Amino acid sequence: MVAAVILAGGQASRMGGGDKPLLMLNGQSLLARVIARIAPQVDALALNANGDPARFAVFGLPVLPDSLPDQPGPLAGILAGLDWAAEQGHARLLSVPGDTPFLPDDLVARLGPAPAAIAASGGRAHPVIGLWPVEARHALRAQLAQDERRAMRFAASQNAAEIAFDATPDPFFNVNTPADLRQAEIWT
Repeated sequence: MVAAVILAGGQASRMGGGDKPLLMLNGQSLLARVIARIAPQVDALALNANGDPARFAVFGLPVLPDSLPDQPGPLAGILAGLDWAAEQGHARLLSVPGDTPFLPDDLVARLGPAPAAIAASGGRAHPVIGLWPVEARHALRAQLAQDERRAMRFAASQNAAEIAFDATPDPFFNVNTPADLRQAEIWT
């Protein structure tokens, strides 16, 4: 059984702040697009975000805050997801950012054969887009306790396979800037 967490807790500093996943892309929020891509592939879905969860109420998903102080980055969101997935009885957790509107419809199937796997495209690894065994939460908690926040370091500690995807547009294109949002609009 696979659960998923959508990482929606970033600070969106290059977009001027706010909740980047709630930005609209041709009439639909980035988050709604991510949910539409991921929900059919998993058994349960949650969001990772800090602050008032009511702003995500329209999506009807559990909102998991970071369990660590000071918003230490995407690994804290993955840890929150792993803890939640373990509590729900799931064996694995898919993690994806909330600003990636072109995620593949077969992401879980392609990542699934390996015990732990991360996505790659264009010769670049995307370590926050990964499929993790829930047991990895203990190693991740220990890594974060040492103030080690690099996602690639965590992926390496789990011997995560790197699974390449080749598509246009890049299925892991993430919207970080207003220019990125304009580019995504062209592709939709």
